Amino acid sequence: MQLKVSDQIESKVSSGELSGEQASRFSAFVETCNQDFMTHPVITRNQFCKWFASGAADRDIVRHFIIQFSVFSNLFLIAQLLKVINAGSLEGMRASKEILANELGVIFHKPDAQAQEVRDKDQEGDPEIVSIEGSVDGGTFRFRAAHFEWLLKMGAVMDIGFDDMGKRRNGTPATLFFCDQLMEIYGNEDPNIAEGASFAVENWAAAGFWKQLVAGLEAFKQVEEPKLPLAFFTWHDRIEEQHAGHVMDELEELYFTEDFDEEKFLEGGRRMLDGVQAFWTGLNEHRIAAAHQAG
Repeated sequence: MQLKVSDQIESKVSSGELSGEQASRFSAFVETCNQDFMTHPVITRNQFCKWFASGAADRDIVRHFIIQFSVFSNLFLIAQLLKVINAGSLEGMRASKEILANELGVIFHKPDAQAQEVRDKDQEGDPEIVSIEGSVDGGTFRFRAAHFEWLLKMGAVMDIGFDDMGKRRNGTPATLFFCDQLMEIYGNEDPNIAEGASFAVENWAAAGFWKQLVAGLEAFKQVEEPKLPLAFFTWHDRIEEQHAGHVMDELEELYFTEDFDEEKFLEGGRRMLDGVQAFWTGLNEHRIAAAHQAG
């Protein structure tokens, strides 16, 4: 996966909004992001996700994976709240609130959409049918639309109780390191560092790991647990495909602002990807250790 400058840059040069020199600087910076971010091993060589996609995970590994993912998902709320608080602009704050509110259970609303297509209003929190487009502004809150509750449904099928999911005490050192890095870097007070982390995270998320997780879980479901709900993962795969087209537009807007700092942006991105890598490395080491014990 390679980051590409959008056609908007050329249009802005043609209209005189940007100079040719500005466009060249931006193109060079995007290439630096390609070198620094898109070649990171968490994107190019994620050993756990590659193995997981093969369908080789047994029940114990899937249970451990769900628990650790629930810790990441729940503690991410703190990092996202910090991103709201430390936003560098009203627009940035609102964009961060969109993510936080949706995570908590506010369903995206499209003002121009037709009346709710779902006949049974009581199903609006079902991740299989809730929207991946629109805004939380005007959206409906549903407890069961909270992303963590989708994971709880998975846990229930796998005999994992509420107390065993989503808390710091449930996380491994690798998982907690990742969560703490999210708070430190993604939620950083310096908007340049925070935006670099956000840009790197979005491109990691859009690079295909959700599809690998879905493939592995579908294989496990078919063989071992036919009632396992996978909508948390299939929904996120759908929304990340949408996000992939937005991150470059956001960088283009940010890059030409007066306070943009290339080095801090790159620092935030690199450090954040290292934090992400720690999470997957922890999962990979666990599954290898489990295999050795079983053997």
